[in-house]
Amino acid sequence: MDTTAALHDPLSGVVVVLLADFLRQHQGWGWMRLVAGANPYKSVPGLTMAKVMGSGHGGGFSLRPSATHQGLICTFTHLDLALDFLHSPVVQAYRSRARECWAGVLSVQSARGEWDKQAWQASSAQALGAHAPASGPFAVLTRASIMPTKAMAFWRYAPAAQADLNQAPGCLLAMGLGEAPLVRQCTFSLWEDTAAMLQYAHHGAHQQATAAAYKHQFFSESLFVRMQVQHMSGVWQGRPFNLPTAALAPVDLPTPATSPLELVHV
Repeated sequence: MDTTAALHDPLSGVVVVLLADFLRQHQGWGWMRLVAGANPYKSVPGLTMAKVMGSGHGGGFSLRPSATHQGLICTFTHLDLALDFLHSPVVQAYRSRARECWAGVLSVQSARGEWDKQAWQASSAQALGAHAPASGPFAVLTRASIMPTKAMAFWRYAPAAQADLNQAPGCLLAMGLGEAPLVRQCTFSLWEDTAAMLQYAHHGAHQQATAAAYKHQFFSESLFVRMQVQHMSGVWQGRPFNLPTAALAPVDLPTPATSPLELVHV
């Protein structure tokens, strides 16, 4: 819900994403995470940003909020500190109260735009330390502040784009998240490879939503981040995920070509 610090230089390091679908008896605990926001995480070593986010019905984009689905997005200065966080009591508290939970550490390949006036940049070799870039899935994080006067126009495109995303070949996982109802939205998606993501982005309802967003200037601020999974574990929608962290000699991250087409936040 808020950042841990007001940074001015581009945000660097690695990203932690946690998705949870709470058991019914722990819904109250989940709601308290939303109320507390980033405050409980301010003393976590290496943490540079934390966002506690709600979700739509069923974990998708919907005007109807979910009582059980939630996400936590954090950035860390170093991969080892991010891995320590995943094994901390904070994350274990989520796991123990969730019907399903997925968590991953991701290196940033490229980023465009800002989140709360904060730009992001690609993960450095120093941030990865003694870990090589993994050969696991590819992930995309999109986030936007929607102009209040354009919110209803934006939401007209959301259901069709969400339906296409859920059925997109190569999409392993997708969840709609939100910092605030209607106007501060985020999408996290996991893909087999870049080609699968671009196939979705260039066609159908998503392509139409992208064109409308730029034509009508739906957003006052947006961020698009392409990431590589370094580590992940958990179960989501009945599917198990497991990718251990590779411990190798330090290497430089490759610099991928940036596609001109971004995933719009629907």
